[in-house]
Amino acid sequence: MEWKEEYILVFGAGVSGIAAASLLSSCTKEIILYDTNEKLKPEEICVNLPENFSGEIVLGELTKEQKEKITRVILSPGVPTDCEEIKEFQNRNVPIWGEIELAYQFAHGKLAAITGTNGKTTTTTLAGEILKTFFKEVFVVGNIGLPYTKVVKQTTENSVTVAEMSSFQLETIESFRPDVSIILNITPDHLNRHHTMENYILAKANIMKNQTSSDLCVLNYEDEVLRKLGEKSLGRVLWFSSARKLEKGFYLDSDLIIYNDGKKETVLCNIHELNILGKHNYENVMAACAVGLAFGIPVELIHHALVSFVAVEHRIEYVATIDGVKYYNDSKGTNPDASIQAVRAMQSPTLLIGGGYDKGSQYEDWIASFEGKVKYLVLMGQTKEKIAQTARSMGFEAIVFVDSMQEAVAFCADHAEAGDCVLLSPCCASWGMFKNYEERGKIFKELVHTIK
Repeated sequence: MEWKEEYILVFGAGVSGIAAASLLSSCTKEIILYDTNEKLKPEEICVNLPENFSGEIVLGELTKEQKEKITRVILSPGVPTDCEEIKEFQNRNVPIWGEIELAYQFAHGKLAAITGTNGKTTTTTLAGEILKTFFKEVFVVGNIGLPYTKVVKQTTENSVTVAEMSSFQLETIESFRPDVSIILNITPDHLNRHHTMENYILAKANIMKNQTSSDLCVLNYEDEVLRKLGEKSLGRVLWFSSARKLEKGFYLDSDLIIYNDGKKETVLCNIHELNILGKHNYENVMAACAVGLAFGIPVELIHHALVSFVAVEHRIEYVATIDGVKYYNDSKGTNPDASIQAVRAMQSPTLLIGGGYDKGSQYEDWIASFEGKVKYLVLMGQTKEKIAQTARSMGFEAIVFVDSMQEAVAFCADHAEAGDCVLLSPCCASWGMFKNYEERGKIFKELVHTIK
Protein backbone atom coordinates (compact mmCIF):
# COMPACT_ATOMS: atom_id res chain seq x y z
CA MET A 1 0.00 0.00 0.00
CA GLU A 2 1.27 3.52 -0.84
CA TRP A 3 0.94 5.23 2.53
CA LYS A 4 2.63 8.43 1.36
CA GLU A 5 -0.48 9.31 -0.62
CA GLU A 6 -2.70 9.01 2.46
CA TYR A 7 -3.62 11.59 5.08
CA ILE A 8 -4.47 9.44 8.09
CA LEU A 9 -6.54 10.11 11.19
CA VAL A 10 -5.72 7.82 14.10
CA PHE A 11 -8.81 8.12 16.28
CA GLY A 12 -8.08 7.43 19.95
CA ALA A 13 -4.89 8.32 21.80
CA GLY A 14 -4.84 5.33 24.13
CA VAL A 15 -2.52 2.32 23.92
CA SER A 16 -3.89 1.09 20.58
CA GLY A 17 -3.95 4.52 18.98
CA ILE A 18 -0.40 5.35 20.03
CA ALA A 19 0.83 1.98 18.71
CA ALA A 20 -0.96 2.56 15.39
CA ALA A 21 0.42 6.08 15.03
CA SER A 22 3.90 4.82 15.87
CA LEU A 23 3.69 2.15 13.17
CA LEU A 24 2.46 4.63 10.58
CA SER A 25 5.17 7.14 11.43
CA SER A 26 7.67 4.95 9.56
CA CYS A 27 5.54 5.27 6.39
CA THR A 28 4.17 8.80 6.31
CA LYS A 29 4.30 12.16 8.04
CA GLU A 30 0.66 12.90 7.24
CA ILE A 31 -0.91 11.69 10.49
CA ILE A 32 -3.29 13.24 12.99
CA LEU A 33 -3.42 11.42 16.33
CA TYR A 34 -6.81 12.49 17.65
CA ASP A 35 -8.82 12.09 20.84
CA THR A 36 -12.06 13.75 21.91
CA ASN A 37 -10.79 13.94 25.50
CA GLU A 38 -9.50 17.49 25.90
CA LYS A 39 -8.14 16.69 29.36
CA LEU A 40 -5.35 14.53 27.93
CA LYS A 41 -1.93 16.15 27.93
CA PRO A 42 -0.05 16.21 24.60
CA GLU A 43 3.33 16.01 26.33
CA GLU A 44 2.32 12.76 28.04
CA ILE A 45 1.15 11.32 24.72
CA CYS A 46 4.41 12.35 23.01
CA VAL A 47 6.49 10.43 25.54
CA ASN A 48 5.09 7.19 24.08
CA LEU A 49 5.55 8.15 20.42
CA PRO A 50 8.75 7.56 18.43
CA GLU A 51 11.17 10.44 17.92
CA ASN A 52 10.45 10.44 14.17
CA PHE A 53 6.72 11.10 14.72
CA SER A 54 6.03 14.38 12.96
CA GLY A 55 2.27 14.24 12.75
CA GLU A 56 -0.19 16.39 14.67
CA ILE A 57 -1.79 15.66 18.03
CA VAL A 58 -5.32 17.06 18.23
CA LEU A 59 -7.52 16.91 21.34
CA GLY A 60 -11.16 17.95 21.56
CA GLU A 61 -12.49 18.78 18.09
CA LEU A 62 -11.13 18.59 14.56
CA THR A 63 -11.41 21.63 12.33
CA LYS A 64 -13.34 21.47 9.09
CA GLU A 65 -10.06 21.79 7.17
CA GLN A 66 -8.50 18.88 9.06
CA LYS A 67 -11.52 16.66 8.45
CA GLU A 68 -11.52 17.40 4.73
CA LYS A 69 -7.88 16.31 4.37
CA ILE A 70 -8.46 12.86 5.89
CA THR A 71 -8.30 9.95 3.41
CA ARG A 72 -8.35 7.08 5.91
CA VAL A 73 -9.30 6.59 9.57
CA ILE A 74 -7.61 4.12 11.92
CA LEU A 75 -10.07 3.50 14.73
CA SER A 76 -9.15 2.42 18.25
CA PRO A 77 -11.35 -0.39 19.65
CA GLY A 78 -12.87 1.84 22.32
CA VAL A 79 -14.36 4.25 19.75
CA PRO A 80 -17.86 3.21 18.57
CA THR A 81 -18.26 2.95 14.81
CA ASP A 82 -21.60 4.76 15.04
CA CYS A 83 -20.39 7.87 16.87
CA GLU A 84 -21.10 11.17 15.12
CA GLU A 85 -17.48 11.86 14.22
CA ILE A 86 -17.16 8.51 12.44
CA LYS A 87 -20.53 8.83 10.69
CA GLU A 88 -19.26 12.01 9.09
CA PHE A 89 -16.33 10.15 7.53
CA GLN A 90 -18.55 7.21 6.54
CA ASN A 91 -20.86 9.59 4.68
CA ARG A 92 -17.84 10.72 2.67
CA ASN A 93 -16.86 7.06 2.00
CA VAL A 94 -13.56 7.49 3.84
CA PRO A 95 -12.22 3.97 4.65
CA ILE A 96 -12.49 3.13 8.36
CA TRP A 97 -9.96 0.56 9.56
CA GLY A 98 -9.30 -0.76 13.02
CA GLU A 99 -5.84 -1.11 14.51
CA ILE A 100 -5.98 -4.85 13.74
CA GLU A 101 -6.58 -4.31 10.02
CA LEU A 102 -3.70 -1.84 9.95
CA ALA A 103 -1.34 -4.32 11.58
CA TYR A 104 -2.38 -7.05 9.16
CA GLN A 105 -1.12 -4.96 6.25
CA PHE A 106 2.41 -5.28 7.68
CA ALA A 107 2.23 -8.85 9.01
CA HIS A 108 4.37 -11.86 8.12
CA GLY A 109 4.29 -15.51 9.17
CA LYS A 110 1.43 -17.63 10.41
CA LEU A 111 -1.53 -16.15 12.26
CA ALA A 112 -4.17 -17.63 14.56
CA ALA A 113 -6.99 -15.37 15.76
CA ILE A 114 -9.27 -16.17 18.68
CA THR A 115 -12.59 -14.61 19.68
CA GLY A 116 -15.67 -15.46 21.71
CA THR A 117 -17.73 -13.88 24.45
CA ASN A 118 -15.73 -15.68 27.12
CA GLY A 119 -12.47 -17.57 27.38
CA LYS A 120 -10.50 -15.53 24.83
CA THR A 121 -7.66 -14.53 27.12
CA THR A 122 -7.16 -17.99 28.62
CA THR A 123 -7.24 -19.66 25.20
CA THR A 124 -4.95 -17.10 23.58
CA THR A 125 -2.43 -17.30 26.42
CA LEU A 126 -2.46 -21.11 26.39
CA ALA A 127 -2.14 -21.22 22.60
CA GLY A 128 0.88 -18.93 22.93
CA GLU A 129 2.47 -21.27 25.47
CA ILE A 130 1.88 -24.25 23.17
CA LEU A 131 3.45 -22.41 20.23
CA LYS A 132 6.50 -21.46 22.31
CA THR A 133 7.35 -25.14 22.82
CA PHE A 134 8.11 -25.45 19.08
CA PHE A 135 8.64 -22.03 17.48
CA LYS A 136 11.38 -19.51 18.29
CA GLU A 137 9.43 -16.42 17.21
CA VAL A 138 6.00 -16.27 18.88
CA PHE A 139 3.88 -13.14 19.35
CA VAL A 140 0.77 -13.03 21.57
CA VAL A 141 -1.16 -9.86 20.75
CA GLY A 142 -4.49 -8.08 20.49
CA ASN A 143 -7.18 -7.64 23.11
CA ILE A 144 -4.92 -9.47 25.56
CA GLY A 145 -3.10 -6.18 26.17
CA LEU A 146 -0.33 -5.90 23.56
CA PRO A 147 -1.40 -4.03 20.41
CA TYR A 148 -0.74 -5.99 17.22
CA THR A 149 0.62 -2.82 15.64
CA LYS A 150 3.28 -2.55 18.35
CA VAL A 151 5.09 -5.76 17.36
CA VAL A 152 4.00 -6.47 13.78
CA LYS A 153 7.21 -5.05 12.31
CA GLN A 154 9.08 -7.80 14.20
CA THR A 155 7.14 -10.62 12.52
CA THR A 156 8.96 -12.70 9.89
CA GLU A 157 8.11 -15.54 7.53
CA ASN A 158 9.18 -17.92 10.32
CA SER A 159 7.18 -16.34 13.12
CA VAL A 160 3.76 -17.30 14.45
CA THR A 161 1.28 -14.88 15.97
CA VAL A 162 -1.78 -15.63 18.07
CA ALA A 163 -4.20 -12.74 18.48
CA GLU A 164 -7.08 -12.27 20.90
CA MET A 165 -9.86 -10.46 19.05
CA SER A 166 -12.73 -8.54 20.63
CA SER A 167 -15.97 -7.75 18.82
CA PHE A 168 -14.90 -4.09 18.84
CA GLN A 169 -11.72 -4.96 16.95
CA LEU A 170 -13.48 -7.26 14.50
CA GLU A 171 -16.03 -4.60 13.50
CA THR A 172 -13.44 -2.79 11.44
CA ILE A 173 -11.54 -5.44 9.49
CA GLU A 174 -11.37 -5.49 5.71
CA SER A 175 -8.83 -8.03 4.45
CA PHE A 176 -7.74 -9.52 7.79
CA ARG A 177 -7.44 -13.28 7.21
CA PRO A 178 -5.99 -15.63 9.83
CA ASP A 179 -4.67 -19.09 8.95
CA VAL A 180 -6.65 -20.38 11.93
CA SER A 181 -9.77 -18.64 13.28
CA ILE A 182 -11.45 -19.71 16.51
CA ILE A 183 -14.81 -18.68 17.94
CA LEU A 184 -15.21 -20.14 21.42
CA ASN A 185 -18.83 -19.15 22.13
CA ILE A 186 -21.31 -16.35 21.57
CA THR A 187 -23.67 -15.18 24.31
CA PRO A 188 -25.16 -11.71 24.91
CA ASP A 189 -22.58 -9.06 25.78
CA HIS A 190 -21.71 -5.46 24.88
CA LEU A 191 -25.26 -4.84 23.67
CA ASN A 192 -24.90 -1.23 24.82
CA ARG A 193 -22.28 -0.91 22.06
CA HIS A 194 -23.66 -3.24 19.35
CA HIS A 195 -27.35 -2.51 20.13
CA THR A 196 -28.64 -5.90 18.91
CA MET A 197 -27.55 -9.50 19.29
CA GLU A 198 -27.51 -9.80 15.50
CA ASN A 199 -24.93 -7.00 15.23
CA TYR A 200 -22.82 -8.63 17.94
CA ILE A 201 -22.87 -11.99 16.15
CA LEU A 202 -21.94 -10.35 12.85
CA ALA A 203 -18.97 -8.64 14.46
CA LYS A 204 -17.70 -11.93 15.91
CA ALA A 205 -18.27 -13.76 12.61
CA ASN A 206 -15.99 -11.27 10.83
CA ILE A 207 -13.04 -13.29 12.12
CA MET A 208 -13.79 -15.96 9.48
CA LYS A 209 -15.24 -13.87 6.66
CA ASN A 210 -12.07 -13.72 4.52
CA GLN A 211 -10.94 -17.31 5.04
CA THR A 212 -10.69 -19.79 2.18
CA SER A 213 -10.55 -23.57 1.91
CA SER A 214 -6.84 -23.46 2.79
CA ASP A 215 -7.64 -21.95 6.20
CA LEU A 216 -9.03 -23.56 9.36
CA CYS A 217 -12.10 -22.38 11.30
CA VAL A 218 -12.44 -23.89 14.80
CA LEU A 219 -15.89 -23.73 16.40
CA ASN A 220 -17.73 -24.90 19.51
CA TYR A 221 -20.26 -27.58 18.53
CA GLU A 222 -22.29 -26.95 21.69
CA ASP A 223 -23.06 -23.36 20.70
CA GLU A 224 -26.17 -23.16 18.50
CA VAL A 225 -25.12 -19.81 17.02
CA LEU A 226 -21.79 -21.27 15.97
CA ARG A 227 -23.38 -24.34 14.40
CA LYS A 228 -25.25 -21.98 12.07
CA LEU A 229 -22.12 -19.94 11.37
CA GLY A 230 -20.21 -23.13 10.62
CA GLU A 231 -22.53 -23.77 7.68
CA LYS A 232 -21.45 -20.44 6.16
CA SER A 233 -17.71 -20.86 6.69
CA LEU A 234 -15.53 -20.83 3.58
CA GLY A 235 -12.69 -22.26 5.66
CA ARG A 236 -12.38 -25.88 6.75
CA VAL A 237 -14.46 -26.25 9.91
CA LEU A 238 -13.13 -28.24 12.86
CA TRP A 239 -15.42 -28.68 15.87
CA PHE A 240 -14.79 -29.16 19.57
CA SER A 241 -17.28 -30.36 22.18
CA SER A 242 -17.42 -30.78 25.95
CA ALA A 243 -20.68 -32.76 25.76
CA ARG A 244 -20.32 -35.49 23.09
CA LYS A 245 -17.93 -37.56 21.04
CA LEU A 246 -17.26 -36.26 17.56
CA GLU A 247 -16.39 -38.26 14.46
CA LYS A 248 -13.76 -35.64 13.79
CA GLY A 249 -12.54 -32.93 16.13
CA PHE A 250 -11.83 -32.45 19.84
CA TYR A 251 -14.03 -33.73 22.64
CA LEU A 252 -14.20 -34.51 26.34
CA ASP A 253 -14.65 -38.22 27.09
CA SER A 254 -15.03 -38.70 30.85
CA ASP A 255 -11.73 -37.29 32.19
CA LEU A 256 -9.88 -37.28 28.87
CA ILE A 257 -9.49 -34.60 26.22
CA ILE A 258 -9.25 -36.38 22.88
CA TYR A 259 -8.56 -35.40 19.29
CA ASN A 260 -10.08 -37.54 16.54
CA ASP A 261 -8.63 -36.84 13.10
CA GLY A 262 -11.29 -38.99 11.46
CA LYS A 263 -9.12 -42.08 11.52
CA LYS A 264 -7.72 -42.41 15.02
CA GLU A 265 -8.13 -40.98 18.50
CA THR A 266 -5.27 -39.25 20.30
CA VAL A 267 -5.42 -38.48 24.02
CA LEU A 268 -4.09 -34.97 24.62
CA CYS A 269 -4.40 -34.93 28.42
CA ASN A 270 -6.38 -35.98 31.47
CA ILE A 271 -8.32 -33.05 32.94
CA HIS A 272 -6.91 -33.87 36.39
CA GLU A 273 -3.45 -32.99 35.06
CA LEU A 274 -4.62 -29.43 34.39
CA ASN A 275 -4.26 -26.46 36.75
CA ILE A 276 -7.46 -24.77 35.56
CA LEU A 277 -11.03 -25.51 36.63
CA GLY A 278 -14.34 -25.97 34.85
CA LYS A 279 -15.82 -27.45 31.70
CA HIS A 280 -15.52 -24.11 29.93
CA ASN A 281 -11.77 -24.27 30.49
CA TYR A 282 -11.63 -27.76 28.98
CA GLU A 283 -13.22 -26.20 25.89
CA ASN A 284 -10.53 -23.51 25.95
CA VAL A 285 -7.89 -26.24 26.10
CA MET A 286 -9.35 -27.97 23.04
CA ALA A 287 -9.35 -24.74 21.06
CA ALA A 288 -5.75 -23.96 22.01
CA CYS A 289 -4.72 -27.50 21.04
CA ALA A 290 -6.30 -26.93 17.63
CA VAL A 291 -3.84 -24.08 17.03
CA GLY A 292 -0.91 -26.27 18.02
CA LEU A 293 -1.90 -29.20 15.83
CA ALA A 294 -2.75 -26.92 12.88
CA PHE A 295 0.78 -25.49 13.04
CA GLY A 296 2.40 -28.93 13.25
CA ILE A 297 3.40 -29.11 16.92
CA PRO A 298 4.00 -32.66 18.22
CA VAL A 299 1.44 -33.99 20.73
CA GLU A 300 4.03 -34.52 23.46
CA LEU A 301 4.99 -30.83 23.37
CA ILE A 302 1.33 -29.81 23.46
CA HIS A 303 0.80 -32.04 26.49
CA HIS A 304 3.78 -30.47 28.27
CA ALA A 305 2.36 -26.98 27.71
CA LEU A 306 -1.09 -28.02 28.94
CA VAL A 307 0.04 -29.49 32.25
CA SER A 308 2.42 -26.58 32.90
CA PHE A 309 -0.22 -23.90 32.34
CA VAL A 310 -1.75 -21.99 35.27
CA ALA A 311 -4.89 -19.85 35.28
CA VAL A 312 -4.70 -16.43 33.71
CA GLU A 313 -4.77 -13.62 36.26
CA HIS A 314 -8.32 -12.48 37.10
CA ARG A 315 -9.93 -15.55 35.47
CA ILE A 316 -10.99 -17.99 38.22
CA GLU A 317 -7.56 -17.32 39.69
CA TYR A 318 -6.83 -19.06 42.98
CA VAL A 319 -5.74 -16.42 45.50
CA ALA A 320 -5.34 -18.07 48.91
CA THR A 321 -6.79 -20.44 51.49
CA ILE A 322 -7.42 -18.74 54.82
CA ASP A 323 -8.94 -20.58 57.80
CA GLY A 324 -10.02 -23.35 55.43
CA VAL A 325 -11.78 -20.93 53.02
CA LYS A 326 -10.57 -20.75 49.38
CA TYR A 327 -10.63 -17.36 47.66
CA TYR A 328 -10.88 -17.03 43.87
CA ASN A 329 -10.50 -13.91 41.73
CA ASP A 330 -12.67 -13.93 38.60
CA SER A 331 -12.73 -10.18 38.05
CA LYS A 332 -12.67 -10.81 34.29
CA GLY A 333 -16.14 -12.31 34.64
CA THR A 334 -17.79 -9.20 33.23
CA ASN A 335 -20.94 -10.77 31.75
CA PRO A 336 -23.48 -13.40 32.82
CA ASP A 337 -22.08 -16.30 30.81
CA ALA A 338 -18.56 -15.80 32.18
CA SER A 339 -19.83 -15.64 35.75
CA ILE A 340 -22.04 -18.69 35.22
CA GLN A 341 -18.96 -20.68 34.25
CA ALA A 342 -17.12 -19.44 37.32
CA VAL A 343 -19.96 -20.43 39.66
CA ARG A 344 -20.15 -23.86 38.05
CA ALA A 345 -16.41 -24.32 38.53
CA MET A 346 -16.74 -23.90 42.31
CA GLN A 347 -16.95 -27.25 44.05
CA SER A 348 -18.01 -26.05 47.52
CA PRO A 349 -20.60 -23.73 49.11
CA THR A 350 -19.79 -20.27 47.76
CA LEU A 351 -20.02 -16.65 48.87
CA LEU A 352 -20.29 -14.72 45.61
CA ILE A 353 -19.28 -11.08 45.12
CA GLY A 354 -20.97 -9.41 42.14
CA GLY A 355 -22.27 -6.20 40.63
CA GLY A 356 -20.78 -3.24 38.79
CA TYR A 357 -21.43 -1.22 35.65
CA ASP A 358 -24.63 -1.95 33.71
CA LYS A 359 -23.94 -3.13 30.13
CA GLY A 360 -27.58 -3.96 29.56
CA SER A 361 -27.27 -7.59 30.65
CA GLN A 362 -30.04 -9.77 32.07
CA TYR A 363 -29.26 -11.87 35.13
CA GLU A 364 -31.83 -14.67 35.27
CA ASP A 365 -29.50 -17.36 33.91
CA TRP A 366 -26.77 -16.33 36.32
CA ILE A 367 -29.08 -16.59 39.34
CA ALA A 368 -30.39 -19.93 38.07
CA SER A 369 -26.82 -21.29 37.97
CA PHE A 370 -26.53 -20.90 41.76
CA GLU A 371 -28.50 -24.16 42.21
CA GLY A 372 -28.18 -24.18 46.01
CA LYS A 373 -24.41 -23.64 45.86
CA VAL A 374 -24.34 -19.89 46.61
CA LYS A 375 -24.74 -19.10 50.33
CA TYR A 376 -24.61 -15.31 49.99
CA LEU A 377 -24.73 -12.94 47.03
CA VAL A 378 -22.75 -9.83 48.00
CA LEU A 379 -23.59 -6.96 45.63
CA MET A 380 -22.04 -3.58 44.89
CA GLY A 381 -22.04 -0.99 42.14
CA GLN A 382 -24.59 0.40 39.70
CA THR A 383 -26.33 -2.93 39.08
CA LYS A 384 -26.82 -4.12 42.64
CA GLU A 385 -30.52 -3.19 42.85
CA LYS A 386 -31.25 -4.66 39.40
CA ILE A 387 -29.51 -7.93 40.23
CA ALA A 388 -31.16 -8.13 43.66
CA GLN A 389 -34.59 -7.62 42.14
CA THR A 390 -33.97 -10.43 39.68
CA ALA A 391 -32.65 -12.73 42.40
CA ARG A 392 -35.62 -12.12 44.70
CA SER A 393 -38.07 -12.70 41.86
CA MET A 394 -36.46 -16.13 41.45
CA GLY A 395 -36.65 -16.97 45.17
CA PHE A 396 -33.04 -16.16 46.15
CA GLU A 397 -33.04 -13.99 49.27
CA ALA A 398 -29.53 -14.29 50.76
CA ILE A 399 -28.45 -10.88 49.42
CA VAL A 400 -26.12 -8.36 51.03
CA PHE A 401 -25.44 -4.82 49.74
CA VAL A 402 -22.00 -3.27 50.24
CA ASP A 403 -20.44 0.00 49.10
CA SER A 404 -16.87 -1.14 48.52
CA MET A 405 -14.69 -4.13 47.81
CA GLN A 406 -13.30 -3.78 51.31
CA GLU A 407 -16.78 -4.24 52.77
CA ALA A 408 -17.43 -7.21 50.47
CA VAL A 409 -14.27 -9.06 51.45
CA ALA A 410 -14.80 -8.30 55.14
CA PHE A 411 -18.36 -9.68 55.05
CA CYS A 412 -17.24 -12.85 53.27
CA ALA A 413 -14.35 -13.39 55.69
CA ASP A 414 -16.74 -13.04 58.65
CA HIS A 415 -19.45 -15.35 57.25
CA ALA A 416 -17.51 -18.05 55.37
CA GLU A 417 -16.90 -21.39 57.07
CA ALA A 418 -14.05 -23.83 56.59
CA GLY A 419 -14.66 -25.69 53.32
CA ASP A 420 -16.43 -22.72 51.67
CA CYS A 421 -15.24 -20.70 48.68
CA VAL A 422 -15.32 -16.94 48.23
CA LEU A 423 -15.61 -15.99 44.57
CA LEU A 424 -15.31 -12.55 43.02
CA SER A 425 -17.15 -12.93 39.71
CA PRO A 426 -19.01 -9.65 39.22
CA CYS A 427 -21.07 -10.48 36.10
CA CYS A 428 -20.62 -6.79 35.22
CA ALA A 429 -18.00 -4.38 33.94
CA SER A 430 -15.82 -2.55 36.45
CA TRP A 431 -16.33 1.03 35.26
CA GLY A 432 -17.65 3.50 37.79
CA MET A 433 -15.89 1.97 40.79
CA PHE A 434 -12.60 0.85 39.23
CA LYS A 435 -10.46 1.81 36.24
CA ASN A 436 -10.78 -1.68 34.77
CA TYR A 437 -11.29 -5.31 35.75
CA GLU A 438 -7.54 -5.66 36.45
CA GLU A 439 -7.64 -2.99 39.13
CA ARG A 440 -10.78 -4.56 40.62
CA GLY A 441 -9.13 -7.97 40.80
CA LYS A 442 -5.88 -6.58 42.18
CA ILE A 443 -7.71 -4.77 44.99
CA PHE A 444 -9.66 -7.94 45.81
CA LYS A 445 -6.46 -9.97 46.06
CA GLU A 446 -4.74 -7.35 48.21
CA LEU A 447 -7.72 -7.32 50.58
CA VAL A 448 -7.77 -11.13 50.80
CA HIS A 449 -4.12 -11.15 51.81
CA THR A 450 -4.88 -8.74 54.68
CA ILE A 451 -7.42 -11.11 56.27
CA LYS A 452 -6.24 -12.19 59.72
